[in-house]
Amino acid sequence: MLGLWLDQPVWLMFTLLAGVFLAICAGLSLLTNLPWTKEGVRRLAAGIVPPYIAVVAVLLALLTGFVANDAWERQRQASRVVQAERSHALAVYDLSIASAPDMSGLRTALFAYLEAVVMEEWPSMAATGASAPNAGQALGRLLQVAADPRNAKEAGEATHAALLDAVMQLRSARSERLALSSARSDESKWLTLLVLAALTLTAIALVHCERPLAQGATLFLFSAAMVTTLGVVALHERPFDGPLALSPEPIRLARAAMEAGTR
Repeated sequence: MLGLWLDQPVWLMFTLLAGVFLAICAGLSLLTNLPWTKEGVRRLAAGIVPPYIAVVAVLLALLTGFVANDAWERQRQASRVVQAERSHALAVYDLSIASAPDMSGLRTALFAYLEAVVMEEWPSMAATGASAPNAGQALGRLLQVAADPRNAKEAGEATHAALLDAVMQLRSARSERLALSSARSDESKWLTLLVLAALTLTAIALVHCERPLAQGATLFLFSAAMVTTLGVVALHERPFDGPLALSPEPIRLARAAMEAGTR
């Protein structure tokens, strides 16, 4: 259920999140101010001191920090993987140029793979988080060409080993990118965040139950802060889709540089 919330457009995601907090705040305000519930709530809140809010708020702050760090780390890791894939592709190209035999076939296979990644696999990751079959097939052909025993005889064992290692590193970077793309959010941590936020709102409402205006102001300020924070964290939760999705531009530029011979 929470996963569907994360799949929504940005404006709708923030709207749904704000709606949840608005409903909680409205319910708490009604319970503490309606004539037939006001006295019971005030008796329940009698003796609760303001520092009590910090008990639940600290737990909420710790978990929010953990979730935010996890989301930003996933974004940084995805960025490093894209740069690593670009770097390994350039290494394969440079080794094919530096080796003695003609490796135009290998470069053709490399260009085909990079084209499939940019034109097919990136949109597929954004839409479903899955790979593109053509990219996998192109990478398989690249590996077959690089593993050709004739390359070892003509270019030498050292160059051939370095070329194979670069292709395998390229394959490893792609696998890691796909793993990050297909990983889904842990709904339990988001559910726990919402529960702790609701408990913090309840504590705020109880502490301010005798002052309706102060209660409304504090509930609004806390809700606005939480909606903003959770919304921004959610935007970084998935690095390959959404408004903050990583672009395939580094790989596209690397391919253009290879074809232009400016490497």
